[in-house]
Amino acid sequence: MSAREEVLARVRAALAGAPTPPAVPPVRSGRPLEELLDRFAERVADYRAVVVRCAEDEVEERIALALDGARTVVPADLPWEVPGAVPDEGFTALELDDLEAVVTAAAVGIAETGTVVLDHGAGQGRRALSLVPDLHVLVVRADQVVAGVPEAVARLDPARPQTWISGPSATSDIELNRVEGVHGPRRLVVVLVGSEVVGRGSTLGGVGTVGGSSASH
Repeated sequence: MSAREEVLARVRAALAGAPTPPAVPPVRSGRPLEELLDRFAERVADYRAVVVRCAEDEVEERIALALDGARTVVPADLPWEVPGAVPDEGFTALELDDLEAVVTAAAVGIAETGTVVLDHGAGQGRRALSLVPDLHVLVVRADQVVAGVPEAVARLDPARPQTWISGPSATSDIELNRVEGVHGPRRLVVVLVGSEVVGRGSTLGGVGTVGGSSASH
């Protein structure tokens, strides 16, 4: 028996016969969707990420603008066409490091925290894809955005692997010197998609609102 198996066996033994916890009632914010989307875009931008708001038929164009010709890897089942991108074939970390960007779908967006959650289901790829390339373009549908963490947890399957992303990868030392890109992508672009956002323009991380246009960091 390995050390891991031994630890898990002890945990299972300790939990044997424990009462089943009561079901948690669903949480409903009651806030209008448009308000949630505005809050989500604002919070994501607070993390120095870029938020691009568009309609469904504009997604591929917005992805292309965000990539700006970068060498890109995508999950094999990504629902959007990304010209020139290579589908993931189980690349090693070193092979992924030779690529500049990744495009994935998402599972949930959280308005209050500006967090995007991947459960690595359809269109999201494996965890390494979201951690190694320097630029991550994340596509979030309007109907995937919820108010807070409780609503997000209620939507997620605890048996699936999850990656919670709040802005580009960043850390700081004891003197609060910020360093980006240590644990994941240094650049994050969130494409927020839905009919409710048509005509509302693009919110660019920490910069403001530019009606329907793109801008550089």
